[in-house]
Amino acid sequence: MVLSNESIIVILVVGIVAGWLAGKVVQGTGFGLLGDLVVGIAGAFVATWLFPRFGLQLGTGIVREIVYSAVGAILLLVAVRLIRGVGRRF
Repeated sequence: MVLSNESIIVILVVGIVAGWLAGKVVQGTGFGLLGDLVVGIAGAFVATWLFPRFGLQLGTGIVREIVYSAVGAILLLVAVRLIRGVGRRF
């Protein structure tokens, strides 16, 4: 996977939006807006790396980046919530 400067900027911007959306979908994360944004950016990088490894292609162009980032951010928020909330109610 080759990341150009433009693709990194797209991943960051879409990751910020995806983190905000994931924070709305996965309510009660307790990270606040800034924390959800950081998780969204991390989720964007994870999904951009992970989905092609499994051969998944959902959409094309910017639509694919938005879908990857949103799904990656939601998965990351759920995983962090499960790890952080061991013993607490999901």
